[in-house]
Amino acid sequence: MPIDLDLPVDDLTAALCDVPSVSGAEGPLADAVEAALRRVPHLRVDRDGDCVVARTELGRPERVVVAGHLDTVPVAGNLPVRREGGDLVGRGTCDMKGGVAVALRLAAHVPGPVRDVTYVLYDHEEVEAARNGLGRVARTHPEWLDGDFAILMEPSLAGVEGGCNGTLRAEVTTRGTAAHSARSWTGHNAIHDAGEVLRRLADYAPQSREVDGLVYREGLNAVGIRGGIAGNVVPDLCVVTVNFRFAPDRSEEQAAQHVREVLDGYEVAVVDSAPGARPGLDHPAAAAFVAAVGEEPRPKYGWTDVARFSALGVPAVNYGPGDPLLAHKDDERVPVEHLHRCERRLREWLGA
Repeated sequence: MPIDLDLPVDDLTAALCDVPSVSGAEGPLADAVEAALRRVPHLRVDRDGDCVVARTELGRPERVVVAGHLDTVPVAGNLPVRREGGDLVGRGTCDMKGGVAVALRLAAHVPGPVRDVTYVLYDHEEVEAARNGLGRVARTHPEWLDGDFAILMEPSLAGVEGGCNGTLRAEVTTRGTAAHSARSWTGHNAIHDAGEVLRRLADYAPQSREVDGLVYREGLNAVGIRGGIAGNVVPDLCVVTVNFRFAPDRSEEQAAQHVREVLDGYEVAVVDSAPGARPGLDHPAAAAFVAAVGEEPRPKYGWTDVARFSALGVPAVNYGPGDPLLAHKDDERVPVEHLHRCERRLREWLGA
């Protein structure tokens, strides 16, 4: 299906959403995006898997990366897109084909920006980190992501959200002795021992930590529990899965140590973690962008791919249309006004 980059941004958003691209099935949309961008004479276009990268090469002293993911979570009877009041409603409108539409409009219609721009439209963001297209490009073609500043078009109520919290997942194991439940006194119940783990988590008071002028709220929660093999067996094993969302001034090692301190005396194994990203708002390009947006920046509480840019030494912010609280909901939506506002502000900032 051809994509017309001359469509108004709201119509382009609807067209992008109506090409289903659930994680792992981004190919048709990536093909259409690549074909559309290759028709733009002022862009160089490259591709890695289902990640499409387009860039200006004007020799400007500064380069900005504008990134967004093409994939969505599974469709839930919410395509094709419909209009409802001032909103577009449907899978991907908020997370984050509205932001992708803004990026594509800029790529096609800002031929002479005051900063060189690299547009990165990538795959597999909504699944496990090992499959993330941005991470793959960082490994295979890191030079494609070179820049002085990056904007991730994540939904952020059309305002700047700086940095992001880190995330860590750990398994807390309690061990007992199996026995027949009719003779439970001959065993030791591992699930009962997990009660103290849950109590500590319930009593945990999360910190709010100021990082470079933004206040990040942390959270430590049980997100899963498993144990037991049958209805008549005292369980000898119980595992509580814990998720720690930590402020970006903590390293992954410091975050893991904090979880172990809270759960001192228990067997704690970190099974997955990703670092946060500091706001980076003191960088001149970031400061200029915040000034152009004209609103006070807010912290990003969730984890986003700004952390990948931070790891590459590129300061990054989240900026895109839509309310992040509506991402992945069956009635996911984006205000049309957000789409036009984001495109207008980015055009102004790029000097178009």
